[in-house]
Amino acid sequence: MKAYYEKDANLELIKGKKVAVIGYGSQGYGHSNNLKESGVDVAVGLRKGSSSWKKVEAAGIKPMEIAEAAKWADVIMILAPDEIQGDLYREEIAPNIKPDTYLAFAHGFNIHFNQIVPPADVNVIMIAPKGPGHLVRAEYEKGGGVPCLIAIHQDATGDSREVALSYAAAIGGARAGVLETSFQEETETDLFGEQVVLCGGLTQLIKYGYETLVEDGYSPEMAYFECLHEVKLIVDLLYEGGISNMRYSISNTAQYGDMTRGPRVITPEVKETMKQILYEIKSGEFARDWMLENKANRPNFNALTRLGEEHPIEEVGSKLRGMMSWLGKNKIVDKDKN
Repeated sequence: MKAYYEKDANLELIKGKKVAVIGYGSQGYGHSNNLKESGVDVAVGLRKGSSSWKKVEAAGIKPMEIAEAAKWADVIMILAPDEIQGDLYREEIAPNIKPDTYLAFAHGFNIHFNQIVPPADVNVIMIAPKGPGHLVRAEYEKGGGVPCLIAIHQDATGDSREVALSYAAAIGGARAGVLETSFQEETETDLFGEQVVLCGGLTQLIKYGYETLVEDGYSPEMAYFECLHEVKLIVDLLYEGGISNMRYSISNTAQYGDMTRGPRVITPEVKETMKQILYEIKSGEFARDWMLENKANRPNFNALTRLGEEHPIEEVGSKLRGMMSWLGKNKIVDKDKN
């Protein structure tokens, strides 16, 4: 994959357009604030009465109702949650979008699974930072950036790639590097990574490790430190230089245990389950399941969320994190601001 950098992007392209960021969650917060500081004419589209309205104003950005923002904008970046984007597009954006508008996404879910089907005279692009929106903001403020993916689904005006690169530069992505992919590849690999490794796989592994130690009589505090707290130490090493870098840094004892016991925990049967999950993603089964879950007011989602919040590791962790004063300083996630 070819990497693009600031020298390959014309920042003036996006600075010459009116950009509406729809939503002010993690990504909406990161994109809109970075765009503003890059000199882009940006507004945030919100539902009437949104609790984020005052947060947007406090950031020095103009809030608008979504329909108004869609009429005003040349570029509409939809950063609302995946599960509401389809209805939001049909009700608020589609009646107001102009020909030659750039309809942008940070995840390909709704385009790839046909929850949103834009008209042929609209550009459809993706600019997807490879990190949460709070990190996109934090790295930009440091003078850096989070690597981005771009993709082009429809190119009505013939310059969609250049506009996507310009947008990526304005949110800091071109400082780190921008790679081009497709909506299909980004969507399917993103869902797979979240489900089997980054979120689903990791959290389940942590909970099982914690439970195994506590059930055998070890203190919950020690189980928390060994199975959750120290994950960051290992992940930082992986993030910095890959698996071999991590193994170089840990003790020989730890590395031997890693290489000989790890495959006994994560067995070939686990890989077969991963393949099944990938099939469910590619076939659209997961997307249908998630859309139906939302139409039914999320009974399974809500029940599983509640069970997760009530797990003993959460209570123990809350107490132990209270001993770590440094965690409260320069927090990436601050719910009062973003």
